[in-house]
Amino acid sequence: MDESTFISKNFKPKGGKIICESPSNIALIKYWGKYGLQFPINPSISFTLSNCKTITSIEYCPRSKGQERFNFLYDGKTKKSFENKIGKFFNRISSFCPYLENLFLKINSKNTFPHSSGIASSASAFSSLAFCVVSIEKRYNEKMTEQNFLNKVSFIARLGSGSGSRSISGPLMIWGENEFHSESSNFFAVNFGKKIHSLFKNYQNTILIIDDKIKHLSSSDGHKKMINHPFLNDRKNQARNNLKRIINAISNGDLQVFIEVVEEEAMTLHALMMSSHPPTVLIKSQTLEVIKLLKNFREKEKVPICFTLDAGPNVHLLYPEKYKLKVIKFIEQKLMHYCQNNLFINDSIGLGTKLLEF
Repeated sequence: MDESTFISKNFKPKGGKIICESPSNIALIKYWGKYGLQFPINPSISFTLSNCKTITSIEYCPRSKGQERFNFLYDGKTKKSFENKIGKFFNRISSFCPYLENLFLKINSKNTFPHSSGIASSASAFSSLAFCVVSIEKRYNEKMTEQNFLNKVSFIARLGSGSGSRSISGPLMIWGENEFHSESSNFFAVNFGKKIHSLFKNYQNTILIIDDKIKHLSSSDGHKKMINHPFLNDRKNQARNNLKRIINAISNGDLQVFIEVVEEEAMTLHALMMSSHPPTVLIKSQTLEVIKLLKNFREKEKVPICFTLDAGPNVHLLYPEKYKLKVIKFIEQKLMHYCQNNLFINDSIGLGTKLLEF
């Protein structure tokens, strides 16, 4: 397979409207570092979420000569920084979706959670946008199978946000070539494809919003720091070993190994940032306090809960559904005051992008 697989024929669509929603995802094995056209330096695996999502609508019509390619609104308002990102995204995907050159797109997008604060908002944003764009193609290509459609959506989302490739389906997605999944690819994410133990079905993810401000380091800039990182090769080996361990743990219901791997990966992500040049620190003192209290709670109450982090200070708590009431009580009593405005978000694993209107 090569990139030519994803190049469509050019055509001139008529007008229409598409609305879809796409969730964020939380990586268990972290993707950190990329090369070439958004290829990962190591494979990753993630839980697809359910409630933290982006809803995108696109109204499209034939483009007049000299007309702009798109108009973008976020939550009903113009946002220049987002416009620039989307413009770069359309430039990147133009050879794969040439029909876009014939269209004017009116794009409206909104999130159900804070953007740019370490909850993979770019993943949900670009996966929902990619789903809409490729849906236009599918409407005019009767030969496109459902699997080919999903693969292309994941491929296109990846060109906007690497982690966006994993938001297309669920509940577990793997992105990046590896020897543990025969269909794995650097081009797009694939479903877990193996037995998922009942303990991991309807798994919960409660997100503690330690800080909802925009990060001072974008994920894109963070990935660039891995190019000449002194621990690059060690990280590649660690990620592959942890992927093998967590695949077995999810299949066999081994919560102890699952917890060990997930927390190691979370701390490794931030260790890589702190040991890059120049060093970057995205966690807060509250993040560390929450982790300390969580470990005490787990040991004392024998609740198989663990934490993970994205590239930001917010803490994701992962645990089986049957412990939800006990965990929420613990959060309200011990952790909530570490959150900005006492904000935390209850979520659970989901099945990916949904078409709302076509």
